Amino acid sequence: MDIKLDPSRDDLPLMANTSHILVKHYVLDLDVDFESQIIEGTLVLFFESGNRYRKKSSSTEETCQSESDEACRFRTPEPCHVPVTNTRTFSSKVGYSDFAIYGKGEKDTSGKDGNHDNQEQASGISSSKYCCDPGDHGSEDFLLVLDCCDLSVLKVEEVDVAAVPGIEKFTRSPKLTVVSELRNQIVHELVTLPADRWREQLDYYARCSQAPGCGELLFDTDTWSLQIRKTGAQTATDFPHAIRIRYRTKPQGRSVTWTSDQSGRPCVYTMGSPINNRALFPCQEPPVAMSTWQATVRAAASFVVLMSGENSAKPTQLQEGCSSWHYYVTMPMPASTFTIAVGPWTEVKPETCLPNDQAAKRSFSPSKADFRCASVCGHVEYPCRFQNASATTQEIIPHRVFAPGCLRGACQETLLQLVSPCLSAAHSVLGTHPFSRLDVLIVPANFPSLGMASPHIVFLSQSTLAGGSHLCGTRLCHEIAHAWFGLAIGARDWTEEWLSEGFATHLEDVFWAKAQQLAPHEAREQRELRACLRWRRLQDELRNSPEQLQVLRPSKEKTGHVTDSGSSVIKHGLNPEKGFMQVHYLKGYFLLRFLARRLGDDAYFSFLRKFVHTFHGQLILSQDFLQMLLENIPEEKRLGLSVESIFQDWLESSGLPQPLQTERQAGAECGLARQVGAEVAKWNRVNRRPRKRKRRGTKEVFEKLLPDQLVLLLEHLLEQKTLNPRTLQSLERTYHLPQQDAEVRHRWCELVVKHKHTRAYRDVERFLQEDQAMGVYLYGELMVSEDARQQQLARSCFARTQEQMDRCSAQVVAEMLF
Repeated sequence: MDIKLDPSRDDLPLMANTSHILVKHYVLDLDVDFESQIIEGTLVLFFESGNRYRKKSSSTEETCQSESDEACRFRTPEPCHVPVTNTRTFSSKVGYSDFAIYGKGEKDTSGKDGNHDNQEQASGISSSKYCCDPGDHGSEDFLLVLDCCDLSVLKVEEVDVAAVPGIEKFTRSPKLTVVSELRNQIVHELVTLPADRWREQLDYYARCSQAPGCGELLFDTDTWSLQIRKTGAQTATDFPHAIRIRYRTKPQGRSVTWTSDQSGRPCVYTMGSPINNRALFPCQEPPVAMSTWQATVRAAASFVVLMSGENSAKPTQLQEGCSSWHYYVTMPMPASTFTIAVGPWTEVKPETCLPNDQAAKRSFSPSKADFRCASVCGHVEYPCRFQNASATTQEIIPHRVFAPGCLRGACQETLLQLVSPCLSAAHSVLGTHPFSRLDVLIVPANFPSLGMASPHIVFLSQSTLAGGSHLCGTRLCHEIAHAWFGLAIGARDWTEEWLSEGFATHLEDVFWAKAQQLAPHEAREQRELRACLRWRRLQDELRNSPEQLQVLRPSKEKTGHVTDSGSSVIKHGLNPEKGFMQVHYLKGYFLLRFLARRLGDDAYFSFLRKFVHTFHGQLILSQDFLQMLLENIPEEKRLGLSVESIFQDWLESSGLPQPLQTERQAGAECGLARQVGAEVAKWNRVNRRPRKRKRRGTKEVFEKLLPDQLVLLLEHLLEQKTLNPRTLQSLERTYHLPQQDAEVRHRWCELVVKHKHTRAYRDVERFLQEDQAMGVYLYGELMVSEDARQQQLARSCFARTQEQMDRCSAQVVAEMLF
């Protein structure tokens, strides 16, 4: 390696040497043990190597370094799940001896290097430490570097793929006499099979993964990586192209969350960020390492295993009390997008099953679009839905909803009714669904975000279920949008999060309006109201956040650059403040809103469908999107717009972009916002009235408000210096605030804290316990008031929830309280 990294800094290191060798497929074989809170098993990696070369994108002079024609492709024609979303997930302690796993594989720790744990201290990586072998006459061995953290690696060995029955069909050169070369040729033929032989390919991957070992490999670990070498293998071409790693996770590993669900039963789920999946399995984290995978997971029979997979897996009973689940993916994606959730989930089904033709009636007509393009896809070869005529017209993909048993009723009432119309709305806007099916899971209360999308599976917070369908629908639309932006099309450089979150935020309004079947003027009004709310939120965030975290393209001209080995760092990737910021959502949203207005909605969304068809299955930089967009804007509408000016005004500067200053008038243009203004005036009059007044006084009549209008109303009232208890009680009664959705209740709790409205402290307490994804800032507001009762409320709530709380959130709250 040619860089040294200090893990105490807030930049996230990506250590894998992807410029030399790329993982093409992972086979995971794992046991989940809730008693020890460990996932243990084997991982088999299949590699492809080649000569490094340089190739330019048509839209940028950036260099893309890779090992094969498949790894670097731009516009002649390069998903990254930018840990979509959102914030961070860690572990907590649960012990349930009733759920121990049976039939675990033998724990082989007899390797030369023994059991290696990732070291806790900071250490750089120097290849010379590992590569000089005395028995190799002074030459250097090739060093494979994988991203790895918080894992115990027990053994690494080469896999004898040549021992698999029937594998001879993959040996094109019978003259090969060197066995290692024969094995590598077999792997090469296997990973390059054409897409129409994907079933055969998966079958042989599975067979090869069970082949015997043919020699242990030397390995070592440090804080951020696992390094592996084979004595005498001096190049990536010589290095074994199929290796098996036996390992186990740690209970406090930062990619894995052990907790209890809302019914009090144990569960575990993974959520990638901020360190992605390197504490779940050793992998290549850089986005360019696009791979497929298959996984077999064993757990106690009372558990359901959900995973990023194309198939709707069903359990296979292995022995009494133990079941096995198998999933696979044939679309190459970054390892960071892999997600798993194991728990006593209940599948939520409608009380009366609707036939498919009835569900189809909810679908919507495409907006002047023909989604079946004749052009060939620009990505590496895989079974692509964009080239499948039946898939391009499938408006509603098969889907399932899972939740803890105690939330089944809430899901039937709200979530289950929304999935089909939201999927159909998304198809009407963007066309072909990139993924063939979808699972939606209501995750435990400690989930630190409202939602998170991965291939074939979406996590939603329980906070989305209460208070009607609005919050649930908008968040579901946001996560569905990530199927296109964030997954099927990913950022080549993870610092450009706006390419995922900005698009999903902009599209959620469009999807949700169509899902509600709103008339055009209603849809426009609701979009303007949400723009008004986001403008206020962005201003607030820019006032209260460090300038360096307000930049959407922090690496500027170095965006997308990697070292000669392929390693890099994600700027601010480990900064704890970043997990609670929404600037990449909000500034990205306003940039896209600005561009859509300049082009016109019809032309913009027509372009977006064209962009999706061009770049699905690939990785992009900001300039790839912007240049293609500008090419589609007529000269008379450009008005000086260029990639460089957009970089300067929107992506590479802190603060409020200059073109956004006009959004100060967004409220004036929005009838729904004006209506809120009138209601605010009424409440101000109520608040000014003396306690005793004449009976004949005029009583205010308040209008019924939409959820977003309620949020705006409460935000305006938060700006008032004082609200008396009578006004607050009347507010609560008028709008039934404790029964509203989490966004409304959050503002209500802020009002309660600001005005020390003790009669509603129960609402604050409930919010801190049930809406942990949104409650962190409330702790700060309770403490900053310097009110003894409020501070005691904060400490008592934290004491009850901290053991189950997301680790990053708990750390931030603890710093506020103590």
